[in-house]
Amino acid sequence: QVQLVESGGGLVQAGGSLRLSCEASGRTAAMGWFRQAPGKEREFVATINWAGGSTHYADSVKGRFTISRDNANTLYLQMNSLLPEDTARYYCAAARTYTATYSQREYAFWGQGTQVTVSS
Repeated sequence: QVQLVESGGGLVQAGGSLRLSCEASGRTAAMGWFRQAPGKEREFVATINWAGGSTHYADSVKGRFTISRDNANTLYLQMNSLLPEDTARYYCAAARTYTATYSQREYAFWGQGTQVTVSS
C-alpha cells in the first residue's frame, strides 16, 4: 500500500505559475498527474515512467507543464502560463506498471488532491 500526499495548490492569476508536489510513502513505479474540474470527469494531465526518463502530456498542457520526480519518492508538476481552464483539483497517482501511461485503469494508488484555482 502506497500513500500519496499532494501539496502546492492555491490561487494564482492567469499567466502565473505553481509547483505541485506529491510525496509517496514508498517506492513507486510510473506516476501521473490527473485533474478534475467541477462538473467534469477526471482527466489525464501528465505521466512519467519509473526512472524519470520518459514523459507524456495531455495536449492541453503540453509546453506549459513539466512533470518530474526525484530519488526521494517525490513527484512534481511545474505549471507555467496558467489559464483559467486549468482550474481543477489535481491528483497524483502511482501506476501498477513501470511504463508511463495515461490510462487511469493502470493506476492503483491515488492521493486526496490539491486545489488549483486560476483567476482571469
